[in-house]
Amino acid sequence: MSGGAWWRIGWRNLGRHPKRTVITALGLGVGYFAVVFIVGWAEGISAEMVENATGLVSGQIEIHHADYRPERSLYDTIGGREGIDVEATIATVLADPAVVAAAPRVYGGGLLSSGESTSAGMLMGIDPDLETSLSRFLDELVEGRLPQTGRNEVVIGVELARQLESGVGDELVVMAPGADGSLGNGLFQIAGIYRTGLAELDAAFSVFALEDLQILLTLDPSRIHEVSVSTADPWVAQETADRLAAALTGGEAAPEVVGWIELRPEMVEYVSLIDSFYLIIFAVVFLIAMFGVANTMLMATFERRREFAVMLALGTTPSRIVLAVLYEAVGMAVISLLVGAAVTFPLMVWFHNAPPDMSWLYGELTLMGALMRPSLRVEYNFVVWTQAAFALLATAVLAAIYPAVRAARVPPADTLSGS
Repeated sequence: MSGGAWWRIGWRNLGRHPKRTVITALGLGVGYFAVVFIVGWAEGISAEMVENATGLVSGQIEIHHADYRPERSLYDTIGGREGIDVEATIATVLADPAVVAAAPRVYGGGLLSSGESTSAGMLMGIDPDLETSLSRFLDELVEGRLPQTGRNEVVIGVELARQLESGVGDELVVMAPGADGSLGNGLFQIAGIYRTGLAELDAAFSVFALEDLQILLTLDPSRIHEVSVSTADPWVAQETADRLAAALTGGEAAPEVVGWIELRPEMVEYVSLIDSFYLIIFAVVFLIAMFGVANTMLMATFERRREFAVMLALGTTPSRIVLAVLYEAVGMAVISLLVGAAVTFPLMVWFHNAPPDMSWLYGELTLMGALMRPSLRVEYNFVVWTQAAFALLATAVLAAIYPAVRAARVPPADTLSGS
C-alpha cells in the first residue's frame, strides 16, 4: 500500500474509540494552552514590571554628567559649570524616532519644615508640561495641582504630608545647600499631594517647578542634573541610548547616556530568571502529555493485536505497521493542536488587550521596586507558539514509538491461534 493509504488507516483508527481519542486530544490541547499561556503570562509580568519600574519616575534612559552617578552630586550638572542649551538638548533627544518624551530635571537634598515637624528628603525640580508626558507618579494627585513656575510651590507625597502634618495651601520652609556653597532657604506653598503607593517614594520626593528649585540651589537656568527619556518600547532603550550618546557629542563635557538595563541590573536578572523557567515548563507539561499519549496508544495497539497479526501474516512489513501507528499518533497530535489553538489564540488576544484585573484578590503588589496591579496580562511570543506546536507533534510521535514497535512484533501464528 502507498503512504496515503496508511495515512487513511491511521485517521480511521482514531474513530474506533472516539471518547478515548477526544480525551487524549483534549489533554494534549490543554498542554499546548498551558505552555503558551504560562509563558505569555510570565512575559506579561516581566513587561509590566519593567514598564512600571521605568515609567513611574525614572524613565527608560537617563542623560547626565559623566561623574553624576552614583553619588549624584549637586555640582555635577550636564555640561559642567557652563551648563547646556536645555531646549536644544531636549529637541535633539526628541528627534530620535524611538523617543516619545523627554524632560529636564534638577535634584538636591534638603529639609522641609512645617513648624510642627521637620523632614529630610530629595528635592526634585521639573518642567510640569514635559514631566507629565514622561512619568506617571504625578498623573493622579490626591489633592491640588502641579507646581507653577515663579509661584514658589511644591508638591509632596502623602506620607511626607502626614509626617509634616500639612495639606494643600499650607506653607513649608525649605532649606538646601546651594551650588555656590551657601545655604538656600525659601517659603513654599503646598500646591498638591501625590500618592504612588510606594511609601519610600511618597515620603522622600518633594517636587518643585524647575526654575524655582534652580534659584533655591543657586543653579543657573542652563544647569540641570538630568534629562529623563521615555521610549515607546523599553526593550529598545539601550540601542536608543547609544544613538543619543552619539548625537549629544560635546568633547570632554559630553554627557553620559544610560539605559535602564544598566541602571537596574537586578531587574534584568529577574527577567532572565523568568526566561530560564520556559524550558522547565515545556519539559513538565509535555512529559505528562507523553505519558498520556503512550497509554492511549498502548491500549489501542493491544486491542488490535489480531488485526496486526493478520496484516503481518498477509505480508505487511513491520516497518509499515510502525508507520501506521505513528500516523495515527500524528493525526491525534494535529487534532490536539487545532483544539489547543482554537482555545488558546482567542484567550491570548483577550488577555493581552484587556487583561482581567486581579487586584480585587491580591491588592497592589511591589515587585523589584515596582508597584504593580495584579492582572492576567499576557504577551505575544510567536516563537514560543511555534516551538510549542512542534513540541506537541514531537511528543505524540515519541510517545507512540514504543507502542508502534510492540505492534510490529506481534507473533502472527500465536496471536491468531489464540495463545
